[in-house]
Formats: sequence, structure tokens, C-alpha cells
Amino acid sequence: MFLPHTDSERQEMLATIGVSKLEDLFTSVPQKYRFPTLDLPSSLTEMEVQQELADYAADNENLQDMLCFLGAGAYNHYVPSTVDSILRRGEFYTAYTPYQPEVSQGTLQTIFDYQSLITALTGMEVSNASHYDGATAVAEAVTMAYAHFRGKRNKVILSPALHPMYRATARTYHSNTGIEFVGDDEKANLQHNPIQLANLLDANTALVVVQYPDFFGRIYDLTELAKRTHEVGALLAISTYPIALGLLKPPGEFDADIVTGEGQPLGIPLSFGGPYLGIFTTKKEFVRKMAGRLVGETVDNRGQRAYVLTLTAREQHIRREKATSNICSNQGLMVLAATVYMTLLGKQGFQQVANLCYQKAHYTARKIETIKGFSLWSKDPFFNEFVVKCPTKVSAINEHLLEHGIIGGYDLEQDYPSLRDYMLIAVTEVNSKEEIDYFVEALKEVSHD
Repeated sequence: MFLPHTDSERQEMLATIGVSKLEDLFTSVPQKYRFPTLDLPSSLTEMEVQQELADYAADNENLQDMLCFLGAGAYNHYVPSTVDSILRRGEFYTAYTPYQPEVSQGTLQTIFDYQSLITALTGMEVSNASHYDGATAVAEAVTMAYAHFRGKRNKVILSPALHPMYRATARTYHSNTGIEFVGDDEKANLQHNPIQLANLLDANTALVVVQYPDFFGRIYDLTELAKRTHEVGALLAISTYPIALGLLKPPGEFDADIVTGEGQPLGIPLSFGGPYLGIFTTKKEFVRKMAGRLVGETVDNRGQRAYVLTLTAREQHIRREKATSNICSNQGLMVLAATVYMTLLGKQGFQQVANLCYQKAHYTARKIETIKGFSLWSKDPFFNEFVVKCPTKVSAINEHLLEHGIIGGYDLEQDYPSLRDYMLIAVTEVNSKEEIDYFVEALKEVSHD
């Protein structure tokens, strides 16, 4: 370990604060706890540490060596090298996102551009500077709706086809607020069109939360659900998969009040689960109840364009009990990655990625349908994920696939007991026809067992 200070420098610092030796700094700690003997292994050289860490890392499966057909909220998309190159520049690669307008115009402009791109993508009017991930964004949508009605409405309808982790996060957030969550109990019919959720609407409903495409990859028109929701005075929140919006109608055109999403597909690698990016957009009328940062454009005292935090009397500047939410940070580096990614692709490139995901997924589904013992669970339209009924346990199939260098689909029984032996398969633009055919051949071996 490198110690930068000499003995004389340390003695000078101790004298300045009025003590004679280092041990005097710990007199408030009980004697028996001050300097315990630690049972530590022998020290290693830097070279030995690097080798040991490399050995640990080698135990991890990675997408350089494996084919991946696992999605369920995090997706293996191609990340252009430019994204990482810009992220690693010193002016961006910091531990904390700076917001001071006099020194942070680059960061603030990036966030402003991100907000502009996300509102265009979702068809909404206002975006914040992001949340931690897609699950957090859904929980904040519940928070905002509850605050909008000042606690006078406390019923929230969750689609059973909303990501299970998002539903769990929303419940955890609001475990002590008195909010009643309905719609996603174990008896819910997973095959139902989301319009069926309208049967649960009443004058006590604050929010309806659905996913588009849903957790099972299916695509539904949500216009009628939005209409029915608004007829009782409630709000509609839609959690979306941003890449799908390269092909699909934006949620704003359904008259959604809040649109959230997981931004990981926008130039952010899987990274064993994070850091990710929570998208949060809304209508302008709700902007004062929206949690998180918001960057606006103005002019400085010289008449030049400038970027600043706007509506700043928010959670970081007021008493906690007065705030809609106590989230006031954002995923600055991930926002930059998403902004660079969307800018690099442009409208045409974004549509091309979405189309590749759609076409390759449908090719895969058609091939799997021909395998004895496998069948599609739903006949509804889907984007790049679909559910397959398997002839045996999904865990056993995935073990077999791993032997072939393939990360298989998501075992839905983990979250939906009624979907035993059902696998959720995801296909993205990185999966080539040869890889898909290889995957299908490996599944055929299972059907022969």
C-alpha cells in the first residue's frame, strides 16, 4: 500500500489537531475494539492479485463466448464503440454528475438532449433526467399519481403482464403508504387483453400501470384502456421497451399520462445487472409532481444559449415531507450513453435495429414451432420476445443449452407458477441466422430425449 505522507508530515497534522499520536484519534472507541487482530491471508503482489481476479472472472459466462436468447427486461443489443469512447472521456467519467451551470454546460446540454430525444421517442411532452432503472421509474409513477390526487385515491391497478420485478419494487416503495395494489394476483388470467383491467376501475383508482410490449413480448392497442381510465378520472402509466418504439406507435399517442421504461437497450451493456437507466416522461400538466432532475434551456447575461436545472424547488431543495419523492439524482453517465447511442443511430438506424429485432424474433418463433413438443403460448402479435411451451422443465433445457454455449430463455415459473415449463425467449439484432438455427437445433435435441 502506498502512503504518500512522511512521518514528519503526519506528526505535523496530529499536532495541528491537538494530539500526539495516531492512537489518540480512537480513544472514543472501546479498548477491546480498537486494534483487533485480523485473520487475513498473506499479502500478494500486484501481479498475483491480477491473476487471481482473472481466475475469478473466468468463472463468469460472458457474451463474448456465449450466444444469448435471454431478455426479460435486459437485452443483448450491439453497442457501437463510439459510445464507450465518449463515456471514458475525463470530462464525463466522474463519480458524481455536476449540475452547476457556470461549469457544467456540457453535462447539462447532454441531459437536455437526452430529454428531447426521449420525449420524441415516447410521444410525451416532458422527460426528467432519468431514474435508476425501469423498476424505479414505475415505482415513481405510482408515487406521482398518489401525490397528484393528494392521497384521496389510493387504488393502483397493476397489469399481471407488467415485469414482476417492477411490480415488486412498486409494492416495496409503498408498503407503508396505504396504497392498495390490485389486478396482478395469482388468479389473474395472463392471456387476457389489458382492456380487461378496466373492469377494476372505480372512483378510488389513482393509476393503471401496463407494459408495452408486455413482459411476455405481446403488443396491444391501449387506446380504449386509456379512454376508460380517464373516464373515471384516473391516470394511465405505460412501461415500455424503447427499442420497440422504432416500429410501434409511441405510448403518447394512446393518451398515456406517464411513460416509463428501462433504458439499458440504448447503448448500455448488460454488465451483470447494472448500472442501468430509468426512463420517466409525462404530460406537461403533471411536471410539478414529477420526481428527479429537469434541465431546461435559457439564455445567459450575454444572450447566449445556456442550460440550467429548472423547477429546482424540488426534493433536493425543500423539506422531505413536502417533496413528491426523495429521489433527486439521475444516472448521468448512462444518460450520456443513451444520448450518444440514439444520436449515432438517428431515426433511420433506430428503425432498422427495431425491424431486425422484430424479423429475427419471428423467424425464430416459426422455427421453434416446428419442433416436436414445443409450441407458442400466445397467438397475439409480439415484438422481439415470445413465450414457448416446452416439453420438459425449462431449467433442464437451459442446462442443456449451456453445454452448447447458449444462454437460454427465462424460466417463467419463477414468477408465474401457472407457467410451469414455459420459456420466455428474446431475440435481438445481434443474433445471426446461423446462431438462431444453431439454437433451434439444440432445442431439437431436447425434444428427442
